[in-house]
Amino acid sequence: MDRSTNLDIEELKMTREQYILATQQNNLPRAENAQLYPVGIYGWRKRCLYFFVLLLLVTMIVNLAMTIWILKVMNFTVDGMGNLRVTKKGVRLEGISEFLLPLYVKEIHSRKDSPLVLQSDRNVTVNARNHMGQLTGQLTVGTEGAVFGHSVETPHIRAEPFQDLRLESPTRSLIMEAPRGVQVSAAAGDFKATCRKELHLQSTEGEIFLNADTIRLGNLPTGSFTSSPSSSNARQTVYELCVCPNGKLYLSPAGAGSTCQASSNICLWS
Repeated sequence: MDRSTNLDIEELKMTREQYILATQQNNLPRAENAQLYPVGIYGWRKRCLYFFVLLLLVTMIVNLAMTIWILKVMNFTVDGMGNLRVTKKGVRLEGISEFLLPLYVKEIHSRKDSPLVLQSDRNVTVNARNHMGQLTGQLTVGTEGAVFGHSVETPHIRAEPFQDLRLESPTRSLIMEAPRGVQVSAAAGDFKATCRKELHLQSTEGEIFLNADTIRLGNLPTGSFTSSPSSSNARQTVYELCVCPNGKLYLSPAGAGSTCQASSNICLWS
């Protein structure tokens, strides 16, 4: 009974104190010239914020316009870009193209009924390498023609119309091989074979056949033979073709019979 009474008295005191404090705050004098401080961004800060927002908006519009212009100029599509098209079989490139760096491809071919043109201001070089990266073949096309680094296998070699065809090996030998034969013909001109040292015509199992209306062997050495004093004064116009045991050819003045034996001194010095 006493404990509950004490609790009620304390609650009354607390309520009275709260009432007195609230009454005192309401009775406090207010300042006549109280200043109000607005909350927000005003003045030069507000102008700077608007300026940056406007600048950002202009930049976005310019970037969007530039992106649209690049897409239009470069002709970007879902299939590729410009003359470059990506297909199921690979990449298709149309028109004139320029490559500034090495190009590694498996196959290059043109469109149907159209030539494939490779053009360069200097030389065009095509290299072939094995799996070890070693050079196995090379083709260089320049102002002087085509230069092959290794052997060449081709069914047909021809020059341009009204141009000469020249096969040359400046530092090594030139070999032409074929299992069934090599045929060289000139239908409307001459065929010339020149060398600095010796020209060998060799047939291991057959014969060398020369078929022509006239066969001329120039600069053959001439042996000396005189049958009689009267014939030495006359001008010799007919000669006999002789052969040394080693195969060397020479001319001997013709007589009533064969004169090769008598003028065989050429064979002794050969």
